[in-house]
Amino acid sequence: MAQTSSLLISLKKSLKAHGYTYADVAKHIGLTQASIKRLFSEENISLQRLDQICQMMDLEISDLVLLMSEQQAHLQQLNVEQEQELSQDLGLLLIALCVLNKWTMDEIIEHYKLESHYCIQKLARLDKLKIIELLPGNRIKLLVAANFGWRENGPIQAFFQRTIGQEFFNSRFNQDEESLLVLNGMLASASNSEFQRKLKRIAQEFEVLNHEDSSLPLEQRFGVTVVLAMRSWRFGLSQHLLKKQPHQT
Repeated sequence: MAQTSSLLISLKKSLKAHGYTYADVAKHIGLTQASIKRLFSEENISLQRLDQICQMMDLEISDLVLLMSEQQAHLQQLNVEQEQELSQDLGLLLIALCVLNKWTMDEIIEHYKLESHYCIQKLARLDKLKIIELLPGNRIKLLVAANFGWRENGPIQAFFQRTIGQEFFNSRFNQDEESLLVLNGMLASASNSEFQRKLKRIAQEFEVLNHEDSSLPLEQRFGVTVVLAMRSWRFGLSQHLLKKQPHQT
């Protein structure tokens, strides 16, 4: 029963990562949304149903089992205090981002103006935080799950919101590896929800590509930051010209 519970937890996390809801699952396998909720709450999903749900995400059941094992064995998220420590120590955060992208210690030192003893000190701290295991010869073993992520609205996310905005957009976005799309429109709530699901699927695809490319030599990879954002901002700078305030959504 414990294994069943863990497998269904992994299934729900995978559905969320792909941007799918219970309503999507119900439509795909021909049941009502209430029936899907009951199957999950009662933990009574047959192998046939499980396979159908996995097919929605282009997964095999074996992929889900592997994901479950990785989630049980590895860190998926830091707590608030750990993220706060990283956000207040730029050197520690920099090295954390490097190791999460599979950099070796030699590559970190070669790329940045950091002394080896300083780098080792920060790696040792990441070891204590259980993000990595620092092995003999200063080799680095990642201890995070494949779906590791920063806390939503946590200290790390808040840090990047405070610090990278101006620097990030200080570009003409006209290079081959750059892209800037600004869209404006008026969507119904259902369309807004659908587009947000698509954004989450794009984020999932980015993580898959990032994981696949992590085995390539460092000289064949370059840093990429993607910002996906969507909010109610209908009138922007013309807000003061409105005769009345619009209803907020």
